[in-house]
Amino acid sequence: MSQVAVVIPAYNEADRIAATVTAASALSAVDVVVVVDDGSRDGTARAAEQAGASVLRHARNRGKAAAMETGAEAIRLLDQRERHQVPRHLLFLDADLGATAAEAGPLITPVTAGEADMTIGVFAAQVKLGGHGFVVRLSAAGTRRAIGYSPAQPLNGQRCLTRAAFDAARPLARGFGVETALTIDLKRKGLRIVEVEVPLAHRATGTDLRAQLHRARQFADVAWALATRL
Repeated sequence: MSQVAVVIPAYNEADRIAATVTAASALSAVDVVVVVDDGSRDGTARAAEQAGASVLRHARNRGKAAAMETGAEAIRLLDQRERHQVPRHLLFLDADLGATAAEAGPLITPVTAGEADMTIGVFAAQVKLGGHGFVVRLSAAGTRRAIGYSPAQPLNGQRCLTRAAFDAARPLARGFGVETALTIDLKRKGLRIVEVEVPLAHRATGTDLRAQLHRARQFADVAWALATRL
């Protein structure tokens, strides 16, 4: 069975990254956890290292897609150095999952079993979010228009991919448009996507200015990803 590498893009997640790394490291089939600190201004990198992750750092915030690319490239180089005949699968997890990351195993199984090229997480329990669902609806409607299909949670970042599937999706769409684009691009190429319910959970998001600016960036990135694919 192919080994699995966990890649965790992280930005100012010092309070939860250690718990996420510890939980992800305990997953069966996982033999390496890479955290990409995307220009954090807090102790994210230090906390991740202390929890046992390999940490890569961006000098400035470059966005989620860039962090995913950096992590995936590090794993590719590791596979080459260790002369893996079968590249590691890539499990992408968000940094704020905390201890619930230990429940991500079902995302891996269809990929390692050869039944899916990419899995997408569907959270069994919904956390109350501070927004009004505009970005989710935009992604869902745009994805459905592009390929006639949309995942139950189109922006869910918990995904496991084969190396071949990840490479087929490159170059990744910028920033927070990456999940929407992954679904569209891989479906168009005939790859198999399986949705998997998992008992994972993010922290609740607020309604302050920082949270609203975050959602505005999400909206812009998703809109751009769709505009270049419709």
